[in-house]
Amino acid sequence: MPASESQEPKADIKDEKMTDADTAQKPKSPEEVAALVLNDIKQNFGFLEKAAVNFEPRFSMRVLRGLGNLRRRLTPDILVNTVDAAYPSPSHKSAALILKYLEKEGGSMEIDESLSGNATPAVLPEIDIYVLVLFQVYLLDQGDVVKLNSFNDEAITILRGYNRRTLDALAAKMWFYYAHGKELNKQVVEIRPLLLAVLRTSTLRHDTETRAMLTTLLLRNYLHTQAISQAHQLVLKAEFPDTAATSVVARYLYYVGRIKAIQLDYSAANESLIGAIRKAPQTSYAAGFMQAAYKLKVIVELLMGDIPERTLFREPIYEKALAPYMDLVKAVRIGEVPQFSETIEKYGSVFKKDGTYMLILRLRQNVIKTGIRMMSLSYSKISLRDICIRLHLDSEESAEYIVAKAIRDGVIEATIDHEKGYMQSKEILDIYSTQEPNMAFHERIKFCISLHNESVKAMRYPMNQHRVELKNVEEAREREKELASEIQEGDMEEDDGDFDGL
Repeated sequence: MPASESQEPKADIKDEKMTDADTAQKPKSPEEVAALVLNDIKQNFGFLEKAAVNFEPRFSMRVLRGLGNLRRRLTPDILVNTVDAAYPSPSHKSAALILKYLEKEGGSMEIDESLSGNATPAVLPEIDIYVLVLFQVYLLDQGDVVKLNSFNDEAITILRGYNRRTLDALAAKMWFYYAHGKELNKQVVEIRPLLLAVLRTSTLRHDTETRAMLTTLLLRNYLHTQAISQAHQLVLKAEFPDTAATSVVARYLYYVGRIKAIQLDYSAANESLIGAIRKAPQTSYAAGFMQAAYKLKVIVELLMGDIPERTLFREPIYEKALAPYMDLVKAVRIGEVPQFSETIEKYGSVFKKDGTYMLILRLRQNVIKTGIRMMSLSYSKISLRDICIRLHLDSEESAEYIVAKAIRDGVIEATIDHEKGYMQSKEILDIYSTQEPNMAFHERIKFCISLHNESVKAMRYPMNQHRVELKNVEEAREREKELASEIQEGDMEEDDGDFDGL
């Protein structure tokens, strides 16, 4: 009996712990979830008020960072309650616009009877644009592209009616969803004049985020229609702000890298793509962007004559997406022209979808050069006919031309005997007697200096802090002057006493 009595309380304690865990993991009702979402939105209203009053953009950026988590929980009822909390009357232009697309009536909204006629209290522009952005995101997630397109036209009209520096980040986000909606409706060319006009306006107003976003959107617009020369002119003439958000900078560098790759400037393209990958958010939400950036970077490295590292293709997040590019790298690395052609035929649709097909077609010359390099290392002397057979070329004349071009470009160290028709490889020199180690150290030093400069630019300095420091310096100087005068007066008094003693 005592043993059984001693075991019963333990079982009761265990049951109590299990019931507590079950109640803690109990799913919340839709009403509770809606109340929590509405509370988060109202809290964001407070942050936007702080951003407008204190002229501090970091509060607006904080609100926009939470947009991704908030958009998954939006419902029509939550949006109606948001309109009720943000606008004093359903007759407000933005409130009426949202309720019209929601097909709801604003009967639950309280109206101040003391207001005469159609006059309504002013709504903070930051809150107004934020609510419109929430509804943009909701329509986009619902997949109603036609309704999103018509709503964007009216919402942009409301946005362009404001002229406030504190709307910079919110305006950039609205322009992003506006351009995305037009792209889904296949109206890319139609919005180009409007984007250029707003870019000029934002440049004059010094709206950093809006200017960066519009520059990025225009580059995407030009690349969508293969207007490479216009995109290049925009990169040259439109100065991209250094203080823009890192996600926007990453997209800008990616588009610049694509433009440079198409224009055969592979070194500049590689640097831009490295910067885009480094600037991109290291989260699962940016997996699609990282995959696209690495796909283009692999092709650019191959065009430069380098072979990407194998560890990149073993990453779980990139393994499936980069599988066709892995086969492409294998064909280029061993210099097999037939395997390269088979890979293009097998994954041609994938490469066209990724927008890298035309760049991949340029790799054929690199495959041939790699094959020639492998043969020059394997054989001290090889006939041009054997080179033609191994590389599946048309004739010995084409083989002779390709070998001569490889020698001129520095791919191989060899000579051609035109009379006897063979290639004679030279002895391999010590690499440390060449300029390659110097160039490698130069690239590393250049990378460290650029990383240091970017870190300095990314530092945040509180506004008007220099005034406080100047005030403190002035006070310290005044105290030093007072202390010096007191010490001087004290010395004079001591001297007077000494004279009196004499």
